[in-house]
This record gives sequence, structure tokens and C-alpha cells, in this order.
Amino acid sequence: MRIAFYAPLKSPDHRVPSGDRTVARLFVRALREGGHGVEIASRVRAFDGKGDTFKQDKIRAAAERSADSYIARNRTTPPDLWFTYHLYHKAPDWIGPRVASAFGIPYVVAEASYAPKQKDGPWGLGHDAVADALRAATHVICLNPADEDCIVGLRGYDGRIRHLAPFLDSGPAHRAAARRKSLRAGLAEALRIDEKTPWIAATAMMRPGDKLASYRLLGQALRQIEARPWVLLVAGDGEARPEVEQALDFPGRVHFLGRADRETVDGLHAAADIGAWPAVNEAYGMAVLEAQTAGLPLVAGDRPGVRQIVIDGETGLLTPEGDVEAFAAAIGSLLDDPARIAQMRKTSLKTIGDRHNLINAAIQLDRILKEAVAAAGETA
Repeated sequence: MRIAFYAPLKSPDHRVPSGDRTVARLFVRALREGGHGVEIASRVRAFDGKGDTFKQDKIRAAAERSADSYIARNRTTPPDLWFTYHLYHKAPDWIGPRVASAFGIPYVVAEASYAPKQKDGPWGLGHDAVADALRAATHVICLNPADEDCIVGLRGYDGRIRHLAPFLDSGPAHRAAARRKSLRAGLAEALRIDEKTPWIAATAMMRPGDKLASYRLLGQALRQIEARPWVLLVAGDGEARPEVEQALDFPGRVHFLGRADRETVDGLHAAADIGAWPAVNEAYGMAVLEAQTAGLPLVAGDRPGVRQIVIDGETGLLTPEGDVEAFAAAIGSLLDDPARIAQMRKTSLKTIGDRHNLINAAIQLDRILKEAVAAAGETA
């Protein structure tokens, strides 16, 4: 199939890296792996982070112009299907439904979030657009279980909501895990840290809001186990870095690696002893999946999306979201038990890559798209 792909929050080729961009790229790869032709249909960024209705109106107008331009360019050879990745009230899809309706093609969305409480708020315009898009969608693909209830409340149980586990290309992480000893030695030399001291890894962008809240909770938890030997290695950067550095103010024990590419992150995850991420209000987090795929035992906040990746007690430990004491205790319990860390590493390497790999996702996506085409044909 020829698929028109659109990501309202951040295009796959956006210049600024993020987990959202990573997942958008993975969807494009998975669709192509399934034998489909994929084109980026629009790069209009629909995101408004401040609840500015004037800005939202401007974005909508730009999106509608982009949709009309796409329709005009492809009138004689329209795509077979429109695929939108990640829409929510701050970044709705004003393009996909317009194009799909004009061409009479299936409209499929993945990772849509619908929040009824936003209807009368500053993002009411985006809320309504998401509702319209979800009603128009031929199929809805859920990666985060927490999204499903509200979507079902809007659409009803129509048999066209499908589940897809978060996924990635596990090859790079597995190759890094195979080089654990040399990667650890190299990092120890570069950062001048003791290989025998337990290493804790944290990987996330440094943004205000939920990411900063997670960093602050991590700092509070580490303060409770400050008497233990450990060092923290942090991969990530962003506008909230000064606040993150303040939250993680442990002189001589915290090493900031800055913005890191996938190879560096995989190397960190392979080399560290455990990972720690509170996951405050997190959907599932690509960093969580990347860490587990590299075999890194992870202490994480118990969120629905995180729970479908981390197998509690087997590949990591889940603690109640926002509970500093429980989070600190879980980190401490793993640091006290190297044998358990080693077993979790083996289990994670054996199971996570199989459950969340790109090839399986490509097969499932292909099946869902064929269902969508068949369903669209029935209603035509």
C-alpha cells in the first residue's frame, strides 16, 4: 500500500530529538518493513503548549491549507491509506480526516489520547478536533492502555480498537549488551569513576513539567540512600537542565553526559548496573523500553504504559507513582543484591527484545491496515 504518514506533534524528520520523534520514525520503519510505501504527507506542527487559542486558530488554518495542497497534488493518484501517529488536545490532527474524506480512503490513528476534561479548557479547540478525528478513524491503535477507556467512551465498543506493544529495533541494544565489559571500562576511564561502585543510569530529556518532576523525585530518593555507595549517570539535556542539576546536587557522584545519540544511550544502559526513572505521568517512555532491551534492570514508577514493558520482580521493580520512600527502597534493595541484578539482566535480554521488536510490530501493523482497508470497503 501507499501510505500517507503524519505526526502532528513532531515530524519524523524534525531537527530536535525526542522520544516522540523516535517513535514516529519507528512507525515509518515498521510500515516499510511490512512492504508498504510511506511518504511524509505534511510537516505542519500542530503543537500549542500554552493554551493560546489565537495560535491554535493559526495552526488549524495552516493545517487546512496543507491538507488542501496535498489533495490537489495527489488528486489523480491518491494514497491507499492515511496514518496519523500521536494526536492529543495539544497537537490534534486537522489534516488526516480532511484528506481521507476527500479521497474516500481509510484513516488510521496510533497513540491517540482523548481527555474529556479538556473540552471547556484552553485547548478546547484541540479537544474537539481529536474527538472528530477519533470518530472518523477506521481503526485506532493503542500503545498505552491508559488511553483506551476514554476512546471507548467516545467511540463505543465498535471492534476497531487494536492494541500494539511499544516497539523498537532491538539489534543495537543487544549488540551493546554483548560489549558490556568493554563499554563499562571505557566509560569508567572517560568519566574517572570506579568500575566497582554501583552505577545508576537515568535517561530523559530535561523539560519543564513531568520530566522535571521525575528528575526531582529521583533526587529526593537518592538523598534517602546517600550513605550508600553509588554514582548516577544522566543522559539528556534541555531547557530545564539548571533545575535538574539542582535536583541532582550530589557533588562528585553525578555525571551529566548531555544530549546523547542512540549508540551512546545503548552503551550507557549496557554498562550501568541499574536504571532508575520515576516516570511521573509518563505514557510508557522510549527510554524505559531502550533500557530494558539493553538488559538494564529498572526501578520505575508504576504507570500503565510502563507496566506493559517492565515485568515487576523479573526485569525490574515497579513502585507506586510519586512515592519517594518506595522508590528509594527499591533502588536500595537492588543495590544490595548483585545476584538479583544479574538475573534481571538475563531475563530482560531474553524477553523484552522478543516482546517489543520491530519485526513483530511490522507484522501486526500490516494485519491492522488490511483490516482497515476491508472495513472501509464495507462502508463505502
